[in-house]
Amino acid sequence: MDLKEAVCREDLGAIKDILLHNPAAVESVWDDKKVPFHVASTGNIMLMRYIVEYSRASFNETDKRNRTTLHYAVESGNLLLVKYLTERVGLSPVHGDIERITPYQLAHEFAADQKLQEGKRKEYQEIEAYFEEYCGAAFFDMYQNPILTGMYPDPSIVRVGEDYYMVNSSFIFFPCIPISHSKDLIHWEWIGHAITNPEWARNLNTLEGGRGYWAPDISYYNGRFYITATFRLNDDGTVYRRQMVTSSDRPEGPYCEPVYLEEDGIDPSIFTDDDGRRYMLLNRGARIFEISADGTKQLSEAELLYYGHNKRAPEGSHLLKKDGWYYLFEAEGGTGLGHRISVSRSRTLKGIYEPCPYNPIMRQWDEKGALQRCGHGKPVCTQNGDWYTVYLCGRQLEGKYTVLGRETAMDPITWTPDGWPLINNGRGPSVLQKKPNLQEWIPENKAEPYITPRVPEEGTIRMTENTILLRACRESLSTVEARSILVRRQKEYNSTIEVALTIPDTVVQGEEFGITCYYDENTYLTFGPYGQEQGYGLRLREHVGDTDRRIDCPEKVAPGTKISLKAVTEGLRRSFYIKESSEEWRCVAVLERVDYLCDEGWHVGKRFTGAMEGIFACTEGEEERIIQFERF
Repeated sequence: MDLKEAVCREDLGAIKDILLHNPAAVESVWDDKKVPFHVASTGNIMLMRYIVEYSRASFNETDKRNRTTLHYAVESGNLLLVKYLTERVGLSPVHGDIERITPYQLAHEFAADQKLQEGKRKEYQEIEAYFEEYCGAAFFDMYQNPILTGMYPDPSIVRVGEDYYMVNSSFIFFPCIPISHSKDLIHWEWIGHAITNPEWARNLNTLEGGRGYWAPDISYYNGRFYITATFRLNDDGTVYRRQMVTSSDRPEGPYCEPVYLEEDGIDPSIFTDDDGRRYMLLNRGARIFEISADGTKQLSEAELLYYGHNKRAPEGSHLLKKDGWYYLFEAEGGTGLGHRISVSRSRTLKGIYEPCPYNPIMRQWDEKGALQRCGHGKPVCTQNGDWYTVYLCGRQLEGKYTVLGRETAMDPITWTPDGWPLINNGRGPSVLQKKPNLQEWIPENKAEPYITPRVPEEGTIRMTENTILLRACRESLSTVEARSILVRRQKEYNSTIEVALTIPDTVVQGEEFGITCYYDENTYLTFGPYGQEQGYGLRLREHVGDTDRRIDCPEKVAPGTKISLKAVTEGLRRSFYIKESSEEWRCVAVLERVDYLCDEGWHVGKRFTGAMEGIFACTEGEEERIIQFERF
């Protein structure tokens, strides 16, 4: 009898005999899983105790989905085994696999599954009740990271009374710098943008994708909200970075015309000291200079406070004054897999900063963890005196492709007896976390804002309650001059965009319109009708760098008719559908691996935005062409 058969038979005697003569057999793999996972699946606690306490098995290992043996123990339904692995082996009920599924979530889902027999469902209900006691919160009193999905990187947060406001980078997209509002730190609604006047954003129009407004900060001072951000230019001049400041007496705006400070650096934040003097911080390391009360003037030369703990790419600095200490939070390690947050402190603003002995206080230590690239955070204190930090993270398909862009996550801060902040007790980012002690709040506005790459010309995009009129531009989407593009953030790996449109009565050769899945001018795809001599055909186009691949579908589209288009995204796979009038959807094309719509999908320029989905229209004709879409 081999070890596989012995485990399947739950024959403890045979298992002991095999491992006595061949201890390395515990490293055996079948069905892509090592022995401990199979043992946990049996639910046999005696087998598991022997494997844990008398074999060479390691319990810091996970399967290819990043599941621990506790996931498999939950599936078995054996509460005693679940308790043993949780309390004696120390496996976490909130460890997320690559899809962010935790043992706690598995127990909750099984406990509610009406397809299971009542006795079996009761076993899972007992496990869920145990996890509730162990974690100190019912499953419904937990939240899942990220709290903002899709391209919402570089978060900055401020509390005013019982309201929380957050801003994120927008790069070359207009309107610039989204502003979100929450009352419970979990549910967020978009309320406005920092720059909405097209005339104030024309400086975006020559910029390459990935440039524009980086790493904004929001603060509140004397009844006014201040937003600052780096304006990152192309690399074709002598000035690459400027610092933008704008303000408003209302968090949603409108904000005043931006002012630019000519101090080089990135990731500005504004700090107001107890004496009312105001300062701006910038990288590298954390450099500080005084600014005027309204934030529009630089009053002193920049000075270095502290370079950072990791000493690589220190940026994203924020100052917090608490209990007589100035705490300096910095993002370090670059915005890739080595990203992290470090902290130092000083008794005086410009004194010597002492690094925290627990640095980095936030980093993803698990190479297969669902949340990677974690860093760039800012702390906030609730009205109840609890501390949290929002920070950026990235979820990666196949452990590589950050398709959704960098997102916003949140974890609690606890303070050590010697006065240092720890994020999630130093365990790294959480997938499942206890909700803040705040009353649950459900926003009325759950809409995702429409945005455009750069600023559209007047009259290019016109919206009514139910329709969008898009004037076709004469520039290809592969140029920075393209303007007839309207998109929204892709929020999840599995998503659908569906739009109905009216085909023009007359055909113009070379025009194309329909759905776009867009990253930047270097990588995108389009799907929809195109004009040709014989009328309208249907085309799927992939643009990657210098390559433009066209797939012409056999379907024809009649002028003057109304059709619907749909793109269904399942991870890296995208399927494309068409429907006319009351017909059923017809799948006309499938792309198995759309891996170019992400940071890692191409290697030209600044790539750390995220996948978008929306509509486009372009033409080679001279006459003005207006395409009518329904809102998507």
